Amino acid sequence: MSGGMYLKRSARIWYLYFAIILLVFMCFLVNFGVWCPSENEQKLENLLSRYREQIKEKDQKYTEVKDSLRKSEKKVEDLILYLEVRGKNNRVFDKSMPVIYAITPTYYRGVQKAELTRLSQTFLHLPNFHWIVIEDSSSKTQLVADFLSQCGLSYTHLNILTPKEVKLKPDDPNWLKPRGVLQRNVGLSWLRKNLDPEVQPGVVYFADDDNTYDLKIFEQMRKTKVVSVWPVGLVGGLRFERPIVKNGKVTGWFTYWKPDRPFALDMAGFAVNLQLFFTYPEVEFSNYVKRGYQESTVLSGMMVTLDDLEPLADNCTKVLVWHTRTEAPKLTSEDKMKRKFGHGSDPNVEV
Repeated sequence: MSGGMYLKRSARIWYLYFAIILLVFMCFLVNFGVWCPSENEQKLENLLSRYREQIKEKDQKYTEVKDSLRKSEKKVEDLILYLEVRGKNNRVFDKSMPVIYAITPTYYRGVQKAELTRLSQTFLHLPNFHWIVIEDSSSKTQLVADFLSQCGLSYTHLNILTPKEVKLKPDDPNWLKPRGVLQRNVGLSWLRKNLDPEVQPGVVYFADDDNTYDLKIFEQMRKTKVVSVWPVGLVGGLRFERPIVKNGKVTGWFTYWKPDRPFALDMAGFAVNLQLFFTYPEVEFSNYVKRGYQESTVLSGMMVTLDDLEPLADNCTKVLVWHTRTEAPKLTSEDKMKRKFGHGSDPNVEV
């Protein structure tokens, strides 16, 4: 065989090898979708379509959950309020009955725990009751915190310090300056921030810790529509002070001191529907009103008139609240014990 024929034969063999390799490479490209762009795009579109369907399904489920939550929003709000007003002692509240919110200012003194104990023993008998205790202090004291944690009541513990310029001095008569003003205002602020009278109706009562209360007055005040009123015993230098009622309406005030006040009643002698403090969110007590005008300032600020007043306690003929201030203890024997035995009673024993 000549060299030319051999070269031609070799070339044909190499062409055949190249054609086979090219064919195999094309098959590889076809199998992996590289050689057919239109088919590759179709596969990609199918994949994206599946993803879109999955996203659509998840969006639909999310919308269903969101709609379900929106429909039950009222129930969620009710539950939050329910948990809030239950306090730390798990007392159950009946939503069909208005809650009584008792605002009680308190300050450290020898009889403080005794006063709070006596008061709590009364409150324990009441259903749907929440106690808001506000200390006249720069911080919450351990004594009051421990007491409240064990009292068995639904409660809120707050504090605010009365500035020196408006605070009574130890030797001042109790009428010289208003007391508990900032503490009551902090209590009102808590009500406005944490409650909704549309969700849970309520009644607000300013229950000082040095008074005595008959349970019947709480059951009667629970029905307060605007402002309810009643007599208070052992106050104002009289056996009792009371609203004067004619034909079921309050027409004036039986009191010796300034009977011409718009509302000549004691702080313990009225309760207010919770809604009013939301209708008039700026109304509060003041350290700078005339003596005896705290009650009038608040009630007049909420546009209350005599016609709005609801007389309780058999048309204000029965005394169910008393100003029974505890006498300050005279601890003179403590000094005598120290002189005789070198020490007085154990300071670690809480009284």
